[in-house]
Amino acid sequence: MNVTVLQFPGTNCEYDTQYAFEKLGCNVEIIWHKDTTIPENTDLLVIPGGFSYGDYLRSGAIARFANIMDSVQAYAANGGKVLGICNGFQILLEAGLLPGAMKRNDSLHFISKYNHLKVINNNNTFLSELNNDDIVNIPVAHHDGNYYICEDGLKELEENEQILLKYCNEDGNVQNLNGSVSNIAGICNKEKNVFGLMPHPERAMEELLGCSDGVAMLKGFLK
Repeated sequence: MNVTVLQFPGTNCEYDTQYAFEKLGCNVEIIWHKDTTIPENTDLLVIPGGFSYGDYLRSGAIARFANIMDSVQAYAANGGKVLGICNGFQILLEAGLLPGAMKRNDSLHFISKYNHLKVINNNNTFLSELNNDDIVNIPVAHHDGNYYICEDGLKELEENEQILLKYCNEDGNVQNLNGSVSNIAGICNKEKNVFGLMPHPERAMEELLGCSDGVAMLKGFLK
């Protein structure tokens, strides 16, 4: 499997992402934001976490206009699989590839810790290795992770099984982490080829480092 990872000024998770997918046996190539084309053999395109362009304006608002993003739009429109993690999720929202928007955390503080997530819908490539209601423990690290969508938009997400993950406690009870509408931690588009989540599965690949729950999440793309 060939994985392409984007790199912007301020990105800080591209090498973690590269390590995670290489650990799963994938070929990984990192490409710069000023490139205009995505490698033709790309099976999965990942927009990693970090602070693209310093998070000036809104998070992801400048990256949305990077040279490479025209190719990202075309790749997604043609059914290519795209995964946005943290800042990558924010960029996908700004680019209109996923519905909704991100606001500052309710606490107005940066949140950095392991946090449990409940699998809400596994009827998609990303979470196909997991079962609905499974609980995983995945690191979060964000300041602007408060996902917002209007009531009609939320209803549409629910009807189309686009809500993938919700924040919860270790017993699986859904709980608020940052103010996100309906405690949403991750979603996908209607076509189920574009995925975004605020937690970092690429940082949960080794028991030695605290947890390996990210392995089952990312392995879904290997099918």
